[in-house]
Amino acid sequence: MVRLNDNFQKLPGSYLFSETARRKNAYLAAHPGVRVINMGIGDVTRPLAPSVVRAMHEAVDEMGAAASFHGYGPEQGYEFLREVIAKEDYAARGVSVSAEEIFVSDGAKSDCGNIGDLFAVDNVVAVCDPVYPAYVDTNAMAGRAGEYGPDGHWSRLVYLNCTAETGFVPELPKTRADMIYLCFPNNPTGATATRDQLAAWVDYARENGSVILFDAAYEAFIRTPDIPHTIYEIEGADECAIEFRSFSKTAGFTGNRCAYTVVPRKLMRGGVSLREMWNRRQCTKFNGVPYVVQRGAAAIYTPEGAREVRETIDFYLRNAATILNGLRSAGIQASGGENSPYIWMKAPDGMGSWELFDRLLQEANIVCTPGVGFGPCGEGYIRLTAFGTAEDSAEGVRRIAAVL
Repeated sequence: MVRLNDNFQKLPGSYLFSETARRKNAYLAAHPGVRVINMGIGDVTRPLAPSVVRAMHEAVDEMGAAASFHGYGPEQGYEFLREVIAKEDYAARGVSVSAEEIFVSDGAKSDCGNIGDLFAVDNVVAVCDPVYPAYVDTNAMAGRAGEYGPDGHWSRLVYLNCTAETGFVPELPKTRADMIYLCFPNNPTGATATRDQLAAWVDYARENGSVILFDAAYEAFIRTPDIPHTIYEIEGADECAIEFRSFSKTAGFTGNRCAYTVVPRKLMRGGVSLREMWNRRQCTKFNGVPYVVQRGAAAIYTPEGAREVRETIDFYLRNAATILNGLRSAGIQASGGENSPYIWMKAPDGMGSWELFDRLLQEANIVCTPGVGFGPCGEGYIRLTAFGTAEDSAEGVRRIAAVL
């Protein structure tokens, strides 16, 4: 009889965003006609940039002609996209990343989970708390997390507490960690890390032989000049870090699925190249991102495309400022939202995260994301996102303030 992966049975409940959707849908079914404002899950709402649409139309036309048709593409991504990424996302910031170190994929979420294929099951994994759930759940599925306890912690994970006292930036662990997940600008708290803070992590990883798994999916939202956009701005990071990037929030590609991961050639462990391991993994398990989608992604690096994308991100940042400033004006404690589309709001009067979720849904018709769903340190907080319309962002704040 076939044996199953028992680690799946250790996962608690449903995936966070599935549960919030379930509660929202149940409420709507019981209250037809009610207009609910979704300030929870971080999907985008603005359309693709005109430059992207034009490039994709042209690519579709190419696919319709025998002379320009494209079948299987390179698993690593087409050279035209990898080269422009290396030039505009890295060389333009004084960072040396070659096209050969860039792997185009169908999403940063996929890569953050799939990267575990490179690492043995007995590695010690460190995660921030609160944390994007996919980092934890994929390691639990692989057998690295241990057992799930009643306090919401996994027995084998090292938790890096991110609290108001630390500015929601983790401190170095007191025990050794092999795989370290960092995300800045952070999901869910919206916090950013300074150059010195990232340098401390790079030093730690180099001293301990660790590998940093750096999720930079929201780097395009950074507007403060001295905040690094890539961990490779830190000297020595190319010897200890893998970086994940996404076009989902940068260019509205949540429905198109396009991202990339950087695995530097200098990143070696035990005399083995992680870049070569990842290349082997991708060639075996992945057939690449569609040509049409990659042409669309390349268009955001044209002068016109870059301007259009920046205007969209500025729109979301204005929404974030509306939410953050509106909450603070109402006397509600909140942070994030300045170099990030996420606002991290503290529940008043000692309320729990799910308690506040239910209250906002039922009394204000607002959907948020309970902070405890991101880890025990998220208890007593909720995450709000700026991906709605300007009108809904303003109305959402008014509704929240009215019931709290």
